[in-house]
Amino acid sequence: MSMKHESHDDVVKRLKRSEGHLRKTIRMIEEGRACTDLAQQLHAVQKAIEQAKKLLIHDHIDHCLSDTVNGQGDSKALIAEFREISKYL
Repeated sequence: MSMKHESHDDVVKRLKRSEGHLRKTIRMIEEGRACTDLAQQLHAVQKAIEQAKKLLIHDHIDHCLSDTVNGQGDSKALIAEFREISKYL
């Protein structure tokens, strides 16, 4: 099943940004750059990925789960799905 949400383009942009940061970090390690510079770059990678994850999860909650609530879906299934996705926060 394929699901495309409005936020997916933004999530992809954030992940590509983190990919760029990660590639730069690898080059920096190979070049023998200072550990403080490496830590800063790794922090940028981590934050970019965290923001992408947060956006994706919030979009899922706002759209997929709220659609289930509005459609008067199975409340037990809704709670189970919310628990499943919230473990990634």
